[in-house]
Amino acid sequence: MDAHAYPVTRTDAEWRQKLTPEQYQVMREHGTERPGSCALLHEHRQGTFACAGCDTPLFGSTLKFESGTGWPSFNDPISGSVATTTDRSYGMTRTEVHCATCGSHLGHVFPDGPPPTGLRYCINGVALNFTPKE
Repeated sequence: MDAHAYPVTRTDAEWRQKLTPEQYQVMREHGTERPGSCALLHEHRQGTFACAGCDTPLFGSTLKFESGTGWPSFNDPISGSVATTTDRSYGMTRTEVHCATCGSHLGHVFPDGPPPTGLRYCINGVALNFTPKE
């Protein structure tokens, strides 16, 4: 993780207690879940997708779409909820998406999404909690 100070911080031990081993590997060690492995990939109800690390609302369900990649994909995050950094791992340059509140790795954003933004926020489902609209 970078040295940036986030509004929500936890010790490594606290993160390990709060998150499952898979969530910890994705969110704190910048890992990736297996494509197609998350139940939220097929979540179509109205509601909000929030950070599993700090409960910050990240994406509304109206901005979710089927990208065919195996990960939940969204057009645009809720304003101010995510931040980005340059990721140069694996011999490529990508834009990493992380929670602006706790710094947890969420996934990556690509410029190949549908209108109106043309963006595809490709997000690890284990990094998200879904709350259906009541």
